[in-house]
Amino acid sequence: MMHNPTFLVLNVILSSFVIQIVVATKAASGFSVELIHRDSLLSPFYNGSLTSSELLRKNALHSMERIKNFQSLIDQKAIQSVVIPNGGSYLMKLSFGTPPVEYLAIADTGSDLIWIQCAPCPQTQCYSQGSSPFDPQASSTYQKLSCDSETCQALPRKQCLNTNDCEYYYSYGDKSYTRGILSTDTLSFDSYNGQKAAFPTSTFGCGHNNQGHFRSPGAGLVGLGGGPLSLVSQIGTQIDHRFSYCLVPRSAKCSSKLIFRQEAIISQPGAVSTPLITKNPPTFYFLTLEGVSIGDKTAQAASSEGNIIIDSGTTLTILESNFYNSIETMVKEAIGAEPVQDPSGTFSLCYGAETSINVPEMVFHFTGADLRLQPVNTFRINGDLLCMLIVPTNSDINTLSIFANYAQINFQVEYDLQKKTVSFAPTDCTKQ
Repeated sequence: MMHNPTFLVLNVILSSFVIQIVVATKAASGFSVELIHRDSLLSPFYNGSLTSSELLRKNALHSMERIKNFQSLIDQKAIQSVVIPNGGSYLMKLSFGTPPVEYLAIADTGSDLIWIQCAPCPQTQCYSQGSSPFDPQASSTYQKLSCDSETCQALPRKQCLNTNDCEYYYSYGDKSYTRGILSTDTLSFDSYNGQKAAFPTSTFGCGHNNQGHFRSPGAGLVGLGGGPLSLVSQIGTQIDHRFSYCLVPRSAKCSSKLIFRQEAIISQPGAVSTPLITKNPPTFYFLTLEGVSIGDKTAQAASSEGNIIIDSGTTLTILESNFYNSIETMVKEAIGAEPVQDPSGTFSLCYGAETSINVPEMVFHFTGADLRLQPVNTFRINGDLLCMLIVPTNSDINTLSIFANYAQINFQVEYDLQKKTVSFAPTDCTKQ
């Protein structure tokens, strides 16, 4: 941990996590972030009326919706982001402008653009957010970006107004959309000592027409993907283009950690690295999965490079159906017990929770990196069932795969965006 007395605190709720960012504003080594799963007892969004099996099914359904939207964007059937706003989304506490005005905004790793509702924002064109929209005229550091600016050219959909202002348009997986002026202003976060840690001239969309399923208390959206307009990309030089996280088991009474800059480097032994594959859209983090082994048997994945996305916002690992079927066959042979059908149809392979079975170790073979997944990564109690947290894609059209957050529990996962690698080290994340 950092010993510098100056810290930044930021509350973020991601589609799977509530995040508290603790930033040493003067420390060169970096800063760390507390990740709290949104369904855990530590989360302010904890819903005690839902059973653990209901929460698991809800997250499973969100996983399937998420991959459909991922596939749609990759197929370029529509210019849209992949997040379904408020469908188990993240919220992020941050301030815009000078003087700073604080808001809560949805945050998502499957989107890039930062945007917030801005005045003027007629009731017929904007949604209720529980606070007044950001007033750019009240900020001394606000500026509109011109149509010929390099940043405007990075937008997937834009229009030049008569004033030469750059108008953006973003639509989302559920047909929600935002339209407004691409702008810059100071983005800042509260620190422990009451000071502000500020990022001047941050690019964001000043939204004057925001329709769909957005709702209070979110005042906008913060994109955390790999595209040029995302928050991660905009502060890339300040974090040495490097971050890592360590996700604790769901039953843990402590939070996970997200770390930026030098402190993000994996130092423990046993680390393995695999290349990040550059593909479109650049929002996603693509890896190459070559196969999965159980004991001396191996199922081979499709040979295409960049055939799986690593994503912390998805709960279930989702694999191409033929590849999944081969893995399920190996799991059944290794366990030997009779499977039990999941009445909800959410999970493909389950066993009675009272059945005495030994869940086998699975080895995921990424290019240059063999990841040994333990039972905490691959199976979970679902009511009176024990179900595998790996499921097949639900159509022959959808061939995309996702390596999701359950599979990453108790690994420190480091992203080096300059070297274009993702590294993994088995870790007791409760001790980080």
